[in-house]
Amino acid sequence: MDSATLLARITDDASRPNPYPLYAELREAGPVVPQADGSYLIGTYHEIAALIHDPRMSVDPRGRGEVTHKPPFLRLDDPEHHRLRTLAMRPFGPPHSPGRVDAMRDQIDRITKELLQPFEAGRQIDVVDDFAYPLPVTVICRLLGVPREDEPLFRAWSDALVAAADVRPDADTTETDKAGDQARIEMGGYLVNLAEQRRGRPGDDMLSAFVNEPDPALRLTQEELAETAVLLLIAGHETTVNLIANGVLTLLRQPEHLDRLRRDTDLMPRAVEELLRYEPPVHMRERVPRADIEVAGTRIPKGTSVLMVLASGNRDPMRFHEPDRFDPTRPDNEHLGFGSGIHFCYGAPLARLEAQAALRALLPHLGTARLVQDPPPYRRNAMLRGPRHLPLQL
Repeated sequence: MDSATLLARITDDASRPNPYPLYAELREAGPVVPQADGSYLIGTYHEIAALIHDPRMSVDPRGRGEVTHKPPFLRLDDPEHHRLRTLAMRPFGPPHSPGRVDAMRDQIDRITKELLQPFEAGRQIDVVDDFAYPLPVTVICRLLGVPREDEPLFRAWSDALVAAADVRPDADTTETDKAGDQARIEMGGYLVNLAEQRRGRPGDDMLSAFVNEPDPALRLTQEELAETAVLLLIAGHETTVNLIANGVLTLLRQPEHLDRLRRDTDLMPRAVEELLRYEPPVHMRERVPRADIEVAGTRIPKGTSVLMVLASGNRDPMRFHEPDRFDPTRPDNEHLGFGSGIHFCYGAPLARLEAQAALRALLPHLGTARLVQDPPPYRRNAMLRGPRHLPLQL
């Protein structure tokens, strides 16, 4: 089949349950595969890893005229990216708040237990709606200081923003982009207003820390606060929902590994790393070269869209032994599940903690559980891949 149609086939909703044969075709077609829409696809591990660390590759959409507002730090290049990421990290992790994530461990366990209370034998449950979604949403809302009763507000905003960020090469995205912009404005306004209520009356949350920073040089502007808070809330749960749901599906499809983890829960950290390689929540990332570059002998012109298919790199046999096999004891597992380089996932420590706690707590329920539908219905998103629903019979 024509390799120039790979992006269209990968982003087709029909490919969502199993895009991996297409990723194998991508790797076979070469490290760099030009597409019919003018973009370039890259699906091999070593080329992706090199590009992620290449300072000539830009993530900033303003250079392409796509947005006029200042994007969140996830979509900024250095030095702006470094400054904002450093300010955002101050109340979240080392060196200024080294215990923030670890202190959430007991709270995550409590939330997990609460969510599992209705899980009784004989019941049918939806792992996504009943567990994988509410767990990280509750955690990130508590971290930021969002009142529990306001948590439902975020689902519609989040869905609109994630849909706008997806890759749709042949689709008219006008309405999707408009809905995403509206959601970003509404959500940013809500979070800034919430933060302002904490000015001078701080609580033990990140919004309080942002608006009560004593050093003027370390304060976020109102626009930066809005973009940063929206990013943290979206990124703080979207990928973790997929990671947990993909993990449950993988273990139910491979009962020998499920049984092994039930017998030895100390394997869970390594199992989560293998899930991040084998069924990652984020499948691709876009970069644009700021100058003409050459990758594996192919010249890619300045300003061209380059899509790095991280999930394909994670299954590259040139990097991983038997890459299509799920192995929770896999050594040397330097996967691309959280990206790499300066844009390595900000929330990786929290996502790891949540996924380990969630899957460990679910293990006793999964031994006799049955998938109601396999494959389950997937979200219509090629970039953030995971089941939209995952019905189980307990």
